[in-house]
Amino acid sequence: MIYESLHLSVAIARPPAEVYAFAANPENLPRWAAGLTGAVARVGERWVGDTPDGPIVIMFAPPNPFGVLDHDVTFPSGQTFYNPMRVFANGAGSEVVFTVFRREGTGPEAFEADAAAVLTDLRTLKSLLE
Repeated sequence: MIYESLHLSVAIARPPAEVYAFAANPENLPRWAAGLTGAVARVGERWVGDTPDGPIVIMFAPPNPFGVLDHDVTFPSGQTFYNPMRVFANGAGSEVVFTVFRREGTGPEAFEADAAAVLTDLRTLKSLLE
């Protein structure tokens, strides 16, 4: 199956290495990812965060020089979702791109709400870094 997708982005007036370093640190997630309601803690090789629906497990791509912040999120239901995310140069600053997939069984309104939430998170990230 191929999912409908949206590529949401925000330009940040900071060098890509700085944006990547901040966004790649899972401990910073609660500061800019609204779905997390508490701290994110390292448990072995995974990061566990609190959400209104219970704990989630977050697995980021290994640190890399390419700005790849792809991550899997496993929900309390056991479902795991892959989330592509990148930081790359945009002139003297950075561009952060997050891809939102419309998963099977997700209606148009829920897909729009997911996209709006991600865009809000990206804007919060921007406000923290500028």
